[in-house]
Amino acid sequence: MSIARRSLLTGSTAAVAAGALGTAGSAEAAGPARPGPDPLLARTPGRLGVPGVTGLHLQFGADPATEMTVSWISPCSVRRPQVRLGTHDGGTGNVVDAETRTYRDGLSHEEVYVHHARLTGLRPDTTYLYSAGHDGTAPETGAFTTAPRGRTAFTFTSFGDQGAPNLRRVVTWPAGGAPSPSGRFPLYTSSQAGSPAAADIVAAVERVGPLFNLVNGDLCYASAAGLFGQNRVATWADWFIGNSRSTRLRPWMPCVGNGENEKGNGPLGLTGYQTYFTLPGPTGTDPETRGLWYAFTVGAVRFISLANDDVAIQDTGDTYVRGYSGGAQRQWLERELKAARGNAGIDWIVVFMHHPMISSSRSGSGSDVGIRAAWGPLFDAYGVDLVLCGHEHYYERSLPVRGAMPNEARTPVPVSTRTDVADTAKGTVHMIIGGGGNFATTQDDLFQEPKGRVVVDLAKETEGRHRKAIFVTEDAPWRAVQDRVHTHGFAAFDVDPGDQRTGRTRIHVTYYTFDGPYGDLTPVDTFTLERPRRDARP
Repeated sequence: MSIARRSLLTGSTAAVAAGALGTAGSAEAAGPARPGPDPLLARTPGRLGVPGVTGLHLQFGADPATEMTVSWISPCSVRRPQVRLGTHDGGTGNVVDAETRTYRDGLSHEEVYVHHARLTGLRPDTTYLYSAGHDGTAPETGAFTTAPRGRTAFTFTSFGDQGAPNLRRVVTWPAGGAPSPSGRFPLYTSSQAGSPAAADIVAAVERVGPLFNLVNGDLCYASAAGLFGQNRVATWADWFIGNSRSTRLRPWMPCVGNGENEKGNGPLGLTGYQTYFTLPGPTGTDPETRGLWYAFTVGAVRFISLANDDVAIQDTGDTYVRGYSGGAQRQWLERELKAARGNAGIDWIVVFMHHPMISSSRSGSGSDVGIRAAWGPLFDAYGVDLVLCGHEHYYERSLPVRGAMPNEARTPVPVSTRTDVADTAKGTVHMIIGGGGNFATTQDDLFQEPKGRVVVDLAKETEGRHRKAIFVTEDAPWRAVQDRVHTHGFAAFDVDPGDQRTGRTRIHVTYYTFDGPYGDLTPVDTFTLERPRRDARP
């Protein structure tokens, strides 16, 4: 059982804190335990007019074994935002001041304040209790477990395309014709792409209790809310508030999707995304691209987050920004992959990004030859094991693939036909996990035969706000498993380090659908990834 499942499965802060807790090594250690109530759990009334702690969320630092960032949002400036970190048995803990970052939304002109407290010097594989607050408000509590060092078991989860299940959009019912006997009345609906599943998936993830969760782009669809004249800032707030019952206990590590591109919010439309999250590098990059691609290591797994709008041909964001890094992201990715494959302590490389390189969608966005051309050769050259995507709103996975056919679509070539076990030393497995809560699911719009559509260019004419995509249809020998039935789901990954004697390490994968506010889980697809350990004995 993973660290996360042992420590955080209940989702209860008090229960989490009942284990052995550590303190931050970068500040003075907490004092000895004292009798009486734990100051970290103390609740004092806030003052009227002072905003509360809203949307509490965690992000790993550059070293997830020793660093964590605690973040929250407020609609106005606050005094002395800080996090208190300590033990459950009475220690007052260490106080870490938070940095406040702001941006002003380009549509509503509202200013948003996001507070980030960076905790360093933590102990690996240790559960901590914390409280976050600022002057005049009642603190909010949470807990987290730092990542383990070395080859060890842990669990992570992943999905994309969530949305927020708010009811902020108001329409009049009946919409037309004669009014009902009682007259017309307001009807409240979601302001963007969310559904009840966007809330239920939070409870479902908590049923698994992962160490962390990967969100494969299109987080809340604030850009879509803006198109309908709704408040983008409120949509972001709804997403963070709704998810905080999980994000206060474990990091939700994002990648940027086209849905995060908000016209008027910076040159790339990504100022909001960059303000809400403090992500682990790379350091020294242009401020315009800060946090858009990054990497971190947990155990013997290197995780790499990519920003696909930089290389994708299709025009799907609020603004068209292809090529914005001038090749810098690709250069960084090659350095990152080379270093990971040269590190004897890294067995697995997992990439998560938004747009997919494989898709059986008949009328959706499909695959994108721009992404295949930019990332595919690097994935092949450095033996990436697993690529997780969203963008298409259904579930699908590929056979392990390596190389591409010499055709216009650059069709990936399978290296095996087994669907129960994949040797990722021989090929990369791609997964689309895009049913995180979006209402516009497409599980019933897939090619029956092994085929797919690939964007290869853009036409001069437009479809709505976007330039029309030019597709080619490809045979899809890479296709392995699809879910044509269930609308929503997420995947759980149990990392099994194996041992030097057998020389093999595995990741056991389960794709779940879920139902209802309690997140009842039903397994839909199970399979195993395996590869040699880097330290295997000859």
